[in-house]
Amino acid sequence: MSENKEMLGTAPIGKLLFKLAVPTVVAQLINMLYNIVDRIYIGHMPGEGSLALTGVGVCMPIIMIISAFAALIASGGAPKASISMGKGDTDAAEKIMGGCFSLQLIISAVLTAALLIWNEDLLLMFGASANTIGYATAYMNIYAIGTVFVQLTLGMGAFITAQGYTKVSMITVLIGALSNIILDPVFIFGFHLGVKGAALATILSQAISCVWVLCFLCGRRTDLKLKKQNLPIDGKRIFPCVALGTATFIMQSSESVISVCFNSSLLKYGGDIAVGAMTILTSVMQFAMLPMQGIAQGAQPILSYNYGAKNTARVKKTFKLLLISCLIYSFAVWSAILLVPQLFAGIFSPDATLIAFTAKALRVYCGVLCIFGIQIACQMTFVSIGNAPCSIIVAIVRKFVLLLPLIYLMPQLIADQTMGVYTAEPVADLLAVSFTAVLFAIQFKKALKEL
Repeated sequence: MSENKEMLGTAPIGKLLFKLAVPTVVAQLINMLYNIVDRIYIGHMPGEGSLALTGVGVCMPIIMIISAFAALIASGGAPKASISMGKGDTDAAEKIMGGCFSLQLIISAVLTAALLIWNEDLLLMFGASANTIGYATAYMNIYAIGTVFVQLTLGMGAFITAQGYTKVSMITVLIGALSNIILDPVFIFGFHLGVKGAALATILSQAISCVWVLCFLCGRRTDLKLKKQNLPIDGKRIFPCVALGTATFIMQSSESVISVCFNSSLLKYGGDIAVGAMTILTSVMQFAMLPMQGIAQGAQPILSYNYGAKNTARVKKTFKLLLISCLIYSFAVWSAILLVPQLFAGIFSPDATLIAFTAKALRVYCGVLCIFGIQIACQMTFVSIGNAPCSIIVAIVRKFVLLLPLIYLMPQLIADQTMGVYTAEPVADLLAVSFTAVLFAIQFKKALKEL
């Protein structure tokens, strides 16, 4: 047994969670730079910054879909690999990883072709206006070419985290983010490429990260090696991974559908400024969510490994620590947003009118963020123990059963219709967290009894 495997099964839970979660949280914060650094630079472009920012914001739903397809494979494959490791079956874990790699290559090819052919139609559908479509298509035409790098960096990086090598995962995103921060001003301002330069900087940075990930998984340090003989796709191994990853796919891909609904409603009631504010709200929400997801991803190898090893006490203790950590963080960020919303808004734009509008919307949009740690902890635990049905149910309920109808209902119930659209988010979150908590209490107890 390798030192890393032994650590997952025997090390004190508190110290182990801290050791795995800290690099993962740092990695998530760094990864956030991928998503927002372009927007910060673009928002400060002389003269056209606000419109360009709105145009790139319209691209976010498509970028979310690309990331969601990586999660479809990785967020199911990585926990399944950890569970196999917990059972002592390294060969099965490597076959899962190899099959997931091949499937991601196929998905990347299909996505690239689709984006190059239909990106303008998709962007118009996702809320681009006559004023912003030029910026949006300029960004997406270049970003689409780097789809394979995004897929493999996110997808295969999950298998590094699943083995407990969270520091390596952190270095992966650090390499890419630093490259992006350096290349962005060079291409945007130095070469005067504007939004095209931002997209080019992003895909080159992802390519560098991708090379790092593949070199590690083919090298000596990893417990699970990416081998040629494991690349064929074995349906019996891979389809359960896809089923388990469906919940994360729904959560991430539905963001694009939700963005379409938000942007179209906001364009109707508040115009371009309301859509521009939504771009900033989405960025702030990413800031709030990614560290929580980092904590949860740090807990995933511990939960999955010990569930596979049938060690119920360690599974229980890990979940409790995960829940407490997520709640503390969500409460802290919620407090900061309510106290100084203009500070968060000002990061993305120097436009005083946009900052004032966004600050008001932020307080509404993030109204119940303080309890969202419950949702993250429960969803990750469902995925970590391989409970695909429940993880899918909670994802569908929050996004489609609750949030989607509320986007159209709340403006009819609130006098300020633009703020009514933003109110859909906290109302949906409150109901979703309540539902998830009840379902988890029942299903988690049942899963531990079965062990």
